[in-house]
Amino acid sequence: MKYSTYLLMLILVLLSACNSTDDNVFIPLEGTYFPPLTGTTWETTNPATLDWDTQKVTELQMFLEQNETRAFIILVDGKIVLENYWNTDLQGNPFTANSNWYWASAGKSLTATLIGIAQEEGSLNINDKTSDYLGTGWTGMTANKEDLISIKNQLSFTTGIDYNVPNADCTAPACLNYLTDAGGQWYYHNGTYTLLHRVLENATGVTNNQFTNTAIQDKIGMDGSWLSTNGLNEVYFSTARSAARFGLLTLNEGIWEDTRVLGDTAYFRAMTTTSQSINQSYGYLWWLNGKDSVVFPGSTAVVPSSVTPSGPADMFSALGKNGQFIDVVPSLDMVVIRMGDTSAQEPVPILFHDEIWAKIMDLME
Repeated sequence: MKYSTYLLMLILVLLSACNSTDDNVFIPLEGTYFPPLTGTTWETTNPATLDWDTQKVTELQMFLEQNETRAFIILVDGKIVLENYWNTDLQGNPFTANSNWYWASAGKSLTATLIGIAQEEGSLNINDKTSDYLGTGWTGMTANKEDLISIKNQLSFTTGIDYNVPNADCTAPACLNYLTDAGGQWYYHNGTYTLLHRVLENATGVTNNQFTNTAIQDKIGMDGSWLSTNGLNEVYFSTARSAARFGLLTLNEGIWEDTRVLGDTAYFRAMTTTSQSINQSYGYLWWLNGKDSVVFPGSTAVVPSSVTPSGPADMFSALGKNGQFIDVVPSLDMVVIRMGDTSAQEPVPILFHDEIWAKIMDLME
C-alpha cells in the first residue's frame, strides 16, 4: 500500500471517529487548560487579548461588588480571565481565594454528577425505585404509590409528592404525601432532592463526603465538604476555585485532562438535556438555558421564556439561593462562578442571574 493511500485511509478513520454518534464516545475539548491538582498555580488570560471591553469589565466588577458578591471567576479555555474577591466571609474576615462559601442549591448539580458516577460504578441505577435504597415507608404514601417513585424522579423533580407543606425542606414521612403519580408534575421540592443524599450513602456504603472525595475531588483537585447548617442537611461548602474546577470538569463532559471522572456520556447528556415533558428548562438537577419555556422554583406555571434570556442558548447552570452560580457555556468554552448574597430571598435569584449575563455578553461585543 502506498504511503499516500495509507495516510488518506487513516484520515478517513479519524474523521469517522470524531463524528461518531456513539453515546460512549466523547472527544475532549482541544486546547483546554487544566490547573495542577495541588498548589495555587492557574494560568490566566488577559481580557484585552480576548478583545473584551476593559471599561465594561470594570463596570461589571463594580456591579458585582455593589451587589454583595464575595467571589467571581470567569474561565475561558480553562484559564482564568477574571478573578475577584470582595467583602467578608462567614466569620467576618476579608474574603479571599482561600475562603469557603456555601453552594446552596447549586450543590444539587454536584449531587447529580455523583449519582451518575455511582450508577457507572454499579452502585445504583436511576430507574430503580427509591424504596430500594430507603426502605418502605420513607413517605406517608401508600406502598403502591411510593413504589412508583424512582431515583430519576428525584433527579428531575417529578416525584408527585405534595409540595403544599409548611416546610419544603422536611424529609420526614409525615411531610411526604401523595399529590399525583410520579411523573405527573414538576415542582422544585427541596425535601425530595435532599433524600438523594441518603440514597447515595445507602447505595455506596460510604458517607457523602467520602464518596465526593474519591469520586470527584481527589481527581480534579477540589476542596470542599458537605455540612449540616441551619437545619438543612448536606449543604456543600468550598472555595470559588473549587467551584471553578467542578465547572471546568462539567464543561469537558466529565473528563479532567486524561482522567474520566464521569465516563458515562449517555448519562451526562441526559443530565444536561430536558429530563421530562413539563419543564423544558430542567435536566437532572441542572438548569438548561435556551428553551422555549420554563417552570421556576415555587411555581407550577409554565412561562414562555428561557431561564436566562441574556445568556447563551447552550448554557447550563447550577443555581442556588442568594446567587450561587456555576455556569457552563460550551459555545464560548467558558465557566462562570459567582458566590455571595443578594437582597432577594428567592430559591434561585433568576433576575439577578440575567442581569449578570447581560453585562458579560455586553463586554464581549
